[in-house]
Amino acid sequence: MIRCLHCDTVFSSSENSEICPACGWTPARIDGLPAYAPELAQAGGGFEPGYFDDLAGLEANNFWFQSRNKLLQWVLRRFRPNFSSFLEVGCGTGFVITGIARLNPHARIAGSEIFTAGLSFARERVPTASLMQMDARNIPFIEEFEVVGAFDVLEHIEEDELVLLQLHAALKEGGLLMITVPQHPWLWSTLDEYSRHFRRYTEAELRRKVEAAGFEILRNTSFVTLLLPAMALSRLVRRDKPLGEIDVRAELQLPPVVNMIFKFLLSCEIFLIKAGISAPVGGSRLVVARKPEGS
Repeated sequence: MIRCLHCDTVFSSSENSEICPACGWTPARIDGLPAYAPELAQAGGGFEPGYFDDLAGLEANNFWFQSRNKLLQWVLRRFRPNFSSFLEVGCGTGFVITGIARLNPHARIAGSEIFTAGLSFARERVPTASLMQMDARNIPFIEEFEVVGAFDVLEHIEEDELVLLQLHAALKEGGLLMITVPQHPWLWSTLDEYSRHFRRYTEAELRRKVEAAGFEILRNTSFVTLLLPAMALSRLVRRDKPLGEIDVRAELQLPPVVNMIFKFLLSCEIFLIKAGISAPVGGSRLVVARKPEGS
């Protein structure tokens, strides 16, 4: 179902029409894509649009992005192997939904991003996906998707509890929520400021907010655990580094040998997570939750 952002009328999405039958509202179009928050398309806050150029060139070969994709695809195989529809909120350059589309080529894949700069890369990577410009605080869908994901997105948005409520509304009853966030406030550094983060989460805070939004948690674990000492040292060294001296490419473009070692260590972590082991600490946290029937 689609929710009109002008008059709140809810109408069927099966009619393949974005026009509200009650008031005639329809989303704007930017670069041929529906834009539900066009006023934020160039400067929506919480992220720097210029970062997308760097990300698009580095994600495919970076241990972190490769490992996170591997983990997310396992979650889908484990908890919702035959999903029919998937929405990623904050899809960036489309790196995650590229893997999701390959995992299930028959599912309807959708991706949203507040910045149109990211969507241009996503459209090249996943031409079959339904892409849109959208504000995660005001999602125009009601019980529309079987799976909704937000990966390293919530920390960029001050109103994270509102976003979780919106994700809940967009999911069908019994639907699956997948989220990842940076963890441990004591790891806060200039790099978080550069990345426009509002927070790093504690396990208790994230669990409380997810449950308050109406979800039932199925899996809750840290990852990037084996690399936590190296991560903590890196953050300590950079804690007082001026923002102007941060180089995002240097942060992501590691020497090949180091990248390979880090990838192997995260593969070991994923193996343990698959075995049912949940680590209490780690640079990131994964939460998998379900929208209960009747909610």
